[in-house]
Amino acid sequence: MEEGKAGDARADERTRLNNQMWAERTLEWRSRLAIVVAGFLAFSVLSGLAIWLLPFSVPNQITVILHTVIGLGFIGPVGWYLVLHWRRYWRKPVSHIQILGYAGAAVLILSAVSGVILTDQAAVRTKISYGWDAVHILTTFALLVFVVPHVLLIVLRERKAGDLAGNAAVTKAAAQYGKKSLWYAFGGGLLVAVVWLVYLPARLRNEFPADYSFKYGKDRPFAPSLAKTSTGKAMDGRLLSGSQSCGTSGCHEQIVEEWGTSAHRYSAMDTGFQKVQMTMGQQNGPESTRYCGGCHDPISLFSGTKNLFIEATKLTSLEGYQEGVSCLACHSIRKVDLKGNANYVAAQPPRYMFELEYDRHRGRLTRFLRDFLIRAYPRQHVRDLSKTLFKTPEYCAACHKQFIDQEVNNVGWVQLQNQYDNWKQSHWNHPGNPRKTIECRECHMPLVSSRDPASGDSSDYNRSPNDRMHRSHRFVAANKLMPALLKLPGWEKQIELTEQWLQGHYDIAEIADKWAKGPAVGLQLVTPKTVRPGEKVDVKLLLTSNKVGHDFPTGPLDIIQAWVEFVVTDDQGKVVFSSGTVDSRGFIQPGAFLFKAEPIDQNGNLIDRHNLWEMVGVRYRRSLFPGFSDTAEFSFLCPQLALVRPRKYPLEVSYRVGAPQGGARTLRIDARLCYRKMDQYLINFLFGEHSGLTSPITTMTAQSSVIELTQGRP
Repeated sequence: MEEGKAGDARADERTRLNNQMWAERTLEWRSRLAIVVAGFLAFSVLSGLAIWLLPFSVPNQITVILHTVIGLGFIGPVGWYLVLHWRRYWRKPVSHIQILGYAGAAVLILSAVSGVILTDQAAVRTKISYGWDAVHILTTFALLVFVVPHVLLIVLRERKAGDLAGNAAVTKAAAQYGKKSLWYAFGGGLLVAVVWLVYLPARLRNEFPADYSFKYGKDRPFAPSLAKTSTGKAMDGRLLSGSQSCGTSGCHEQIVEEWGTSAHRYSAMDTGFQKVQMTMGQQNGPESTRYCGGCHDPISLFSGTKNLFIEATKLTSLEGYQEGVSCLACHSIRKVDLKGNANYVAAQPPRYMFELEYDRHRGRLTRFLRDFLIRAYPRQHVRDLSKTLFKTPEYCAACHKQFIDQEVNNVGWVQLQNQYDNWKQSHWNHPGNPRKTIECRECHMPLVSSRDPASGDSSDYNRSPNDRMHRSHRFVAANKLMPALLKLPGWEKQIELTEQWLQGHYDIAEIADKWAKGPAVGLQLVTPKTVRPGEKVDVKLLLTSNKVGHDFPTGPLDIIQAWVEFVVTDDQGKVVFSSGTVDSRGFIQPGAFLFKAEPIDQNGNLIDRHNLWEMVGVRYRRSLFPGFSDTAEFSFLCPQLALVRPRKYPLEVSYRVGAPQGGARTLRIDARLCYRKMDQYLINFLFGEHSGLTSPITTMTAQSSVIELTQGRP
């Protein structure tokens, strides 16, 4: 009897414990914390996969934001749930379900840690770590591998055990757990959709103005420029502007600062360009100014501004006037052609949320979200704005190769500046051998120490992804006039570097082993050591292009002047002869040895106002091909003038000079190569003779020699 009672007691205890176990399991399945955590995990995994697998879009950007916000918000609840869950089961016998659970928990913790790190980097730093990004992506897949089987196996186990025990409550609770968890996950997706519907993106005006002139046909709306958009339609000016935001985001501050004083930045606001363009519009029709737009102000061109003649006082209101060749105008180019005249195709760059809506006077939140999205979701940003094409000389050729054709001059084709073909045919180009070749970017975009997130590059033979360098966006070349006139922030540094560049003092470590030493253009004076009074003195000045990668000088040679100043003085310092000196009005002494071009119009008149729309040919051109030399010859008699002898070679320039009478014992010869960006006649025409404006003159290099005078007659 007593044994029977004891057995009944044990059975009752087992029943009680069994009921308690099922009650606990049912309670756990019904736990709001467990359901919410499961729903959060489901949304996090699904949204993470969407971000990684789906194409760039507004919904996906919203998903990035919500994925981040919900992820941060649920770190506490998830952590607390893991602690409770572990405390409940850690004493249980080890099983495959537990092993999956421990693995899932470890992966979940690593995913949370990587997510917090990525959020911090995207929110307050300049770039995310691709290592941590990879960890976050891999742990997302790992959650599918470990957590999903862990939960499903438990559900199957509970259902089977519940069926055997006849306990439908736990089976029902497990089913409700799954449904409610999915509803929470679905709620996250629904929230993405709601935000998408509420979000109002900037309305783009990708249309030409109603009065736009299609003078050259609707199939060539930007002619006579060869620049095109990928759609053949206009492009809202805002799509290519906003360069300063690349710096205010905290990402590309250094690059924007460099670009801010470059010729690319002021290509549209260049006062000389604007005045020439105004004249062109008046004399040749406003549509013809599109010829200039593809290279000088593509934002204005593509937005349809270059349509009707605009008064000079309204120039500053044009789309893109302050940016010229902006960051996006350059980085949106997808295809180039070697024909020149801006023969490229620009594609509308996908813009992130809040990029175009951002107003610097309001909306700190929108600015933060804009920057956060670009850094947290950089795939599209990098893919669209970083192309191998940008690193090729052919990319530069689209604009740095120019011609005039019948659409502009009404006559026919005439070649103008052509830096690309000069370089391609020069000794600087060794196809297929980058260790010998020097390309455009290596000279004009030299490597500089960088804190920029775009630093590093694995595509160059001599670089690495972690070299902490980027290519300077100053595009240093030869213009000292415009930086001084416009006085953009940092213009003094730009002028300083330009002078170093012209003189050959700009050191570029990257190409030091294959670049020439010394000045950009070298001088060598060849003079006799002694001369007797009455004897003719022949002096030769050899000029050699040492470092220039294309013709020297290059660019619009009807404007640019490079010349030799040659001065002979006696030992008392008296000037006995001079050639190439500049007078007080800024004009070069007639007869100087001058590198330049003299284009002409149909009537043979000189093109001296940069009126290229009237140009049909060139009557004179002198420049130095890379690595080649030219010679200037000077002759004089001591002490009297000699008869002029015929020149031996057509390109030689001879000068006759008399040496001083009296007690001179030596003659000193000083020669220097001078350069300026714009000749004085054009400056006076554009800005007025009383403007007091003159182009800065740079002494590129100089040589001197002393000749002793000996006694006796020749």
